[in-house]
Amino acid sequence: MTILRQITVGSSKLKDYYELTKPKIWYLLVFTAFGAALTASFLFDVPITALTWILLLGGVAAGSAAADTLTGYNDRDIDAIMERTKNRPIPSGRISPRNALIFGLILAAISLVCAWFINIWAFGLMAFGLFDNILIYSKWLKRRSQSNIILGGFSGGAPALIGYIAVTTQNIEIGLVMAGLVFLWIPTHIWSLALHVKKDYTKAGVPMLPVVSSEKFSVRVIAGTTLMMVVFSVLPFFFNHFGIIYLVTASAFGVVMIALSVWLLVKPSERASWTVFKFSSPYLTALFIAFIVDAFFK
Repeated sequence: MTILRQITVGSSKLKDYYELTKPKIWYLLVFTAFGAALTASFLFDVPITALTWILLLGGVAAGSAAADTLTGYNDRDIDAIMERTKNRPIPSGRISPRNALIFGLILAAISLVCAWFINIWAFGLMAFGLFDNILIYSKWLKRRSQSNIILGGFSGGAPALIGYIAVTTQNIEIGLVMAGLVFLWIPTHIWSLALHVKKDYTKAGVPMLPVVSSEKFSVRVIAGTTLMMVVFSVLPFFFNHFGIIYLVTASAFGVVMIALSVWLLVKPSERASWTVFKFSSPYLTALFIAFIVDAFFK
C-alpha cells in the first residue's frame, strides 16, 4: 500500500509540473516549428535527420515550456487573484515558487543546449525568445503597458523561424513570413481572450487592451488585427513557392476569422469573444498544415 501511495503521489506531482508548463500553449508552438521544418524540407528537398528532429522538437518544447513556467513564476501573485488562473500549480500551492523557478531554469538550459547543437542561428533565436517572453513581456511590460502583448509577441514567432532555419537558410523570407504570421496571430488570440475575461484582468490590475480601453475600441482593434493577419496570410502565395492548396486554405479559414471578428465588432459579447479566441488556434494550425501539404505536392 505504501509503494502504491508513493506511485500515486509521484504521478500526481508529475501532472502538476506538466500543468505548470501550460501544454495547451506550447503544443501549438512546437507544431509551428514542426510545420516550418517540414515545409522547408519539402520545398528545397533537404532531408531532416533523426537527431535534428530530436534537437528541434525537444528544444522548442523545452523552451516554450520554460517560458510558460517562468512567466507563471513571475505572475504567481496575479494568478492567485484571477478566477481563471487561481487553481494553477503555483497559486494553489501544489508547487512552490522556488521549485517552479528551478524547474523553469532547467528547461531553459535544455532548450538552449538543443538549439546550440542545431546551429548558431537557432541558439540566438531561442535565447531571444526566452528573453522576450520572460523578461520583456512578463516581467517588464505585462503590468505596465497595454502594448505588452505586441512586443511580447515576437517570442511567439521564434519557434517557426527556428524550425525553418534548422533545415535551411535558403529563401529565408519564407521562414520570416511564417514567424510573422504567428506574431500577427497573437494579438487577436490574446485580446479576444482578455475581452472574455476582462473582469479577471481588471481585478488583477493587468492593463490588457480591453481593461484600459472601451469595449467599442477594443473590438475595433481586434477586427483590425484580424484583417491584417488574414491579408498577411495570403502573402506566401506570391513567393512562387506555394500554390492553390495553401491559397484556398488561407482564404477559406481567413474568411471565417474575419466573419467572427465582424460578429464581435457588431455585437460584442463574451460568447463572441470566446468564439474568436477558440477558433484562432485551429486557424493557425490549418495554415501550417496547408504549408506542409502544399510544399509536399509542389
